[in-house]
Amino acid sequence: MRTNWTQATNWRLSTFSGLLLAGYFVPAWGWAAWRIVLSPIHGLFERPNVAVAIFVSEHLQVPALTMVRVAWLLALGKLTVVAFFLLFAALLLRRAVRLGRGGDEALGIALGLGCVISFAAMMFAAQVHEAAALRLHATELMLLLGTAVLMLVDQPPAATAAADAEAANYGLSNPSS
Repeated sequence: MRTNWTQATNWRLSTFSGLLLAGYFVPAWGWAAWRIVLSPIHGLFERPNVAVAIFVSEHLQVPALTMVRVAWLLALGKLTVVAFFLLFAALLLRRAVRLGRGGDEALGIALGLGCVISFAAMMFAAQVHEAAALRLHATELMLLLGTAVLMLVDQPPAATAAADAEAANYGLSNPSS
């Protein structure tokens, strides 16, 4: 009996796409958030965050202490996305979790939060006429949305999902028994 490669390894296209996204977003957003943690105002005005910084400082005209709070909030959001991408990558190491699609929730949360942050930054970049920041955030948003659509389309057939969950040997009990 021959099986195709995806059935033999239980790797889906959305899993590969999620891992590739984690490979980009973990270092890129982790470094940008770390720069904000080290120096909130200086880190906020660096290239990945400059659109948010200019919009908040010039359009909203907030004082310096509020700028620090906005910088910390942006760093917290980016670090949350990084943490969920790392959790997704760690969950894929176990075959039983991969068979039961256990890492999809972590990937979904990372994609959702990442889309919100990238979309907001893209809108801020458009408002302050930062072309480079607009291209960066639009590209990040398209990467995140593409993987989200791929997750929705890349659903296993119902018969194989039940067989995969049974093969994963989850210790779930039947509530009626």
